[in-house]
Amino acid sequence: MSVILSRRDLDFQLFELLDVEALTAFPRYADHSRETFGAVLDTATAIAEEKFVQHNRKADENEPTFDGQKVTMIPEVKEALAAFADAGFIAAAHDYERGGMQLPLVMTQAAFSLFKGANVGTAAYPFLTIGNANVIHRFGTEAQHRKYLAPLLAGRFFGTMALTEPQAGSSLSDITTTATPNGDGTYSLVGNKIFISAGDHELTENIVHLVLAKIPGGPPGVKGISLFIVPKFRVNDDGSLGRKNDVNLAGLIHKMGYRGTTSTMLSFGEKNECIGELVGEEHKGLSYMFHMMNEARIGVGMGAVMLGYRGYLASLDYAKERPQGRAPTNKNPLDPQIKLIEHADIRRMLLAQKAYVEAGYALCLHCARLVDETKVGAGDTAKEAALLLDLLTPIAKSWPAQWCLEANSLAIQIHGGYGYTREYPVEQFYRDNRLNPIHEGTHGIQALDLLGRKAVMNDGAAMKLFAREVEKTIAEAKSDALLAPYAAQLGEAMGDVGKSLTALAPTLAKDPTLALANAVLFLEAFGHTVIAWIWLRQALAAQKGLQKGVAADADFYRGKLAACRWFFRWELPKTRQWHELLRSLDDTTLTMKPESF
Repeated sequence: MSVILSRRDLDFQLFELLDVEALTAFPRYADHSRETFGAVLDTATAIAEEKFVQHNRKADENEPTFDGQKVTMIPEVKEALAAFADAGFIAAAHDYERGGMQLPLVMTQAAFSLFKGANVGTAAYPFLTIGNANVIHRFGTEAQHRKYLAPLLAGRFFGTMALTEPQAGSSLSDITTTATPNGDGTYSLVGNKIFISAGDHELTENIVHLVLAKIPGGPPGVKGISLFIVPKFRVNDDGSLGRKNDVNLAGLIHKMGYRGTTSTMLSFGEKNECIGELVGEEHKGLSYMFHMMNEARIGVGMGAVMLGYRGYLASLDYAKERPQGRAPTNKNPLDPQIKLIEHADIRRMLLAQKAYVEAGYALCLHCARLVDETKVGAGDTAKEAALLLDLLTPIAKSWPAQWCLEANSLAIQIHGGYGYTREYPVEQFYRDNRLNPIHEGTHGIQALDLLGRKAVMNDGAAMKLFAREVEKTIAEAKSDALLAPYAAQLGEAMGDVGKSLTALAPTLAKDPTLALANAVLFLEAFGHTVIAWIWLRQALAAQKGLQKGVAADADFYRGKLAACRWFFRWELPKTRQWHELLRSLDDTTLTMKPESF
């Protein structure tokens, strides 16, 4: 088994649970088959294991440095990224004409998950580049496609998104970076950005920043935000590089994780010579950037899953090899020790990890498949996929970031005292993963979006559609004697979701501050319900697999059923208390005065 993830699980998710082969019925993907999909995964696995895994620890121990002139990092990072780009993974989802493979997003996410699991710090550079290129592809002009998109997809340029500022944090309405028209179609930018991942390096010829800024005289708040392409080096119309733009690295930020990724403070226009190009129309920058951010949120969730998965596999291997203690009934100190995995509490922690990471993986891939359906589906299929995607994206980002981080914590616990030493990898996985509850919108922001908008928009249309999807799964599971109790339990959990929304609706209209005070609880309760649905779907697929009678797969399918059982017995019941607290409209957090802390 790979140290990154179980390939058997990946094949199960793609071909038994999500039936990605069905996408080849669409003209865009007609050239593909299970064989071509498998070849893509084989290539990704080989590069991830040969080029990315090998320097994961080294990059963590040797952070990038800045001498005031340039950033220096270990050479293995550039070598790995060159192999990634040469294999075509940056352009993988794009048209053949642009050098792409026209792969479904679910397949590119599956392939990219291998790189995130192998080395999340190095994988961050192409992750941001892919999102950057997607925005320019969708909203840029043909001239911008020639100047920026082509070299981005080829891996000659890398990209970033420069959103927040020191004084603004997550409140983008408070950004102060300005973009003043020059009269020739370009803009002069002045301002500072912070926490810009991959904001400076020597890995590629150029770095293309997508920068949020305000044009003087525009509307106040977020309605006045525009989006600009601001390269590190100016790009001439013929594609050649011009002189350095007035974009300067003010300093590197040293985080507890993702240490191989440069986290930067950038200064734009110190000499009033920072030139940028408007993307799309003025004052629509935030909506354009959200195109990148929504896919990025699924990607952040996937990154959290893969770090959890790495920890799970490492602790599973350790538990199988490490002898310690004896059975509770054996008091003879002369008897040999048993392996850790023979202890019930160790199995509890392994089951929890398995339940978290394999469900989180399934959820992120499911959302990626929904993206594909929005792009190639027709009529109601595409509309319903978009509606479900809107509803599930906050869960796909936040649930893995919380619970796969918990998986990392349990992996450390299984290692005992060795777990928090640097001799074992699990402490790094935890540090790396701790960033994901903050990346691309905190839990609190996702919760406000989910409860305040997604769950109730259009008279709850998205939630009603999701409930119909869940009911289909429940109906199928009711006919299976083993799964019928879980079907009933999931039905009750969905009922609780409906009751909470009904109870909160009047307060949301009259007093949103009170209704949203405990929005994180709704995020967690609904998230657990979504994951229960994901597990029931996996259990149904596992039952079908067992019925085929392939002996080599029997233990794999039984493992799926055991993890499903664990989640329904140990995790889903927690939602009852969360819903009761939600419906009580508890105001403790509102009535606690700041001076009383």
